Amino acid sequence: MRFRLVRYFTVASLGVFGLVAGSLVYFEHQQGESFKQMKEEQSAFFGEVQQGFAERQDASARRDLLAIHEAGNVNLTRLFANALWSSDFQPFVARAQAIDVHQCRAMPDVPDASGRMTPPPEKKACFSEVGRQIMAIPGFAELDAKVYDAMKKSTVFKIKVFDLRGITIYSSEHAQIGEDKMTNAGWRGAALDGVAQSELTHRDTFSAFEGVVEDRDLISSYLPVLEPGSAKIVGVFEVYSDVTPFLQQIEATSAQIREVAEANQRRVEAAGVAGLAAIDEASNRQLAVVGGLLALLFVALLLIVRRADRIIVEQERDREHTHQQLTQSEKMASLGQMVAGVAHQLNTPLAFSQNNVLMVKDALQSMQYPMKVATRMSEILRDVDGDHVTLKVVRLKQNLDQLENGSVDVSMLQEMLTDVLDGINQMSELVVNLRDFTRLDRASTTRADLNKSLRTVAYIAKTVISKDIQVAEELTELPAVECNVSQLNQVFLNLINNAAQAIDGAGRIVVRTETDGNTVRVSVADTGKGIPKDVLPHIFDLYYTTKPAGEGTGLGLAIARDIVREHGGDIEVRTEVGVGTTFTVVLPACEAQTLPLAA
Repeated sequence: MRFRLVRYFTVASLGVFGLVAGSLVYFEHQQGESFKQMKEEQSAFFGEVQQGFAERQDASARRDLLAIHEAGNVNLTRLFANALWSSDFQPFVARAQAIDVHQCRAMPDVPDASGRMTPPPEKKACFSEVGRQIMAIPGFAELDAKVYDAMKKSTVFKIKVFDLRGITIYSSEHAQIGEDKMTNAGWRGAALDGVAQSELTHRDTFSAFEGVVEDRDLISSYLPVLEPGSAKIVGVFEVYSDVTPFLQQIEATSAQIREVAEANQRRVEAAGVAGLAAIDEASNRQLAVVGGLLALLFVALLLIVRRADRIIVEQERDREHTHQQLTQSEKMASLGQMVAGVAHQLNTPLAFSQNNVLMVKDALQSMQYPMKVATRMSEILRDVDGDHVTLKVVRLKQNLDQLENGSVDVSMLQEMLTDVLDGINQMSELVVNLRDFTRLDRASTTRADLNKSLRTVAYIAKTVISKDIQVAEELTELPAVECNVSQLNQVFLNLINNAAQAIDGAGRIVVRTETDGNTVRVSVADTGKGIPKDVLPHIFDLYYTTKPAGEGTGLGLAIARDIVREHGGDIEVRTEVGVGTTFTVVLPACEAQTLPLAA
């Protein structure tokens, strides 16, 4: 079957071009997605930078606000201490420290619902009692009035004063007087380390000098109180300053920064979208150009392949024609050998049949006179004249005596005619085998019994090869084979002739058949000289021959293998120099059922 170059090229090239186009589309899409992802990451990074900048700006503003107010509270504490500590607070603190708090602190804390340790109610009540005792100290009301007057109309919302025991000895919120702050980190840092501690907090409600205020942002600072003129810590102030307006201004500034950042972010995203659109458009143009080039390449290649296909078809047609001529040439060469052998086989029966027929003709000519005598005797018997009868009988007797003493032998004539019939039968058998060999009266392809064909081929081969070579047949029952019988007969005759030519002098050729149900194997084995190793790889090459010039064409085995392969089979060869060679033809069987082996 001819290889359909254009069809397979079209399918294969379209598949490859489709794969290339798909790969380009995929990679362009991946590139676009990567660029889009990169833009998104850049936009997100830019947004994070802007957001981080806004957050850092807000945190920095809050930190600066805390530091500025802490410094202000430190200065305020120093002024407050210089103004009121020596004259008012120091005596008051000395009297408050005389109140015993050990019994209150001895009460253990208990865990609350969240597991945090808190003072029990009785402990709180104990410190509340301490607070009442402190407020009962003479001069508390005057001290409280001075503090209110000093801090009124300022940003300070609350003042607390702690002694070195951590007890709240004064608070502008009187309910907090007497509380224990010894475990408070702010108090400990100020009282023990002498370091100011500040914190920014938001209070929904807060008790200030001017009453309860709501929704305020406060800075609370724990500040060590130094004895005037020395570095000795004599107490701790806690000052609450209102920074709500400042924080509102900071938040407004941060909001403006965020709005600017968001606007920048939107511009960056818009620029990214525009860039992606431009890239997509460029990618589409690039894909269109590549697709057009691929289509142009496909059309150009298709034209080239069509031209090549036409050339291949013409070459195949020429090759088929040449192959048919070579096959016919080889067949005619085989037929020439076969005709020479057949002519030799026909000469013998024709020669003795011709001689016998001539001898019979001569014998019959010698019998012409006695036949006339017999006719004359019949006339005499019808003659009633006695004298004439007597005379004629006497003459007839003389003639019969002559016939009896003649040389004609009738039995010999019968034997001669029998030999003629045998010769004719031999020629008829030869003609029948010739007809079966060529199968000129049959269809080109049919189901055939190879055993019958091999018997015919062996019969014909015996007329061609030397009488010193014995041709033996070892045939087994075979399934039918779908084949061109005439072509396979040509193959088998060629193998037998080659086997005979490989034998010098006397020898033996065995034609053997066998099957495994699916294939039929026909082997021709000889006792010839074998095939040398350097010759074996070339025995099926066209025009290769080891015979002298003029004696071989180098076509026999090449054509034989082509014929067998066209039948779906192959030829195998085994050889051993000095021992012999076996060629085996392997053919597919039509069915598992075998044909009976004819006698």
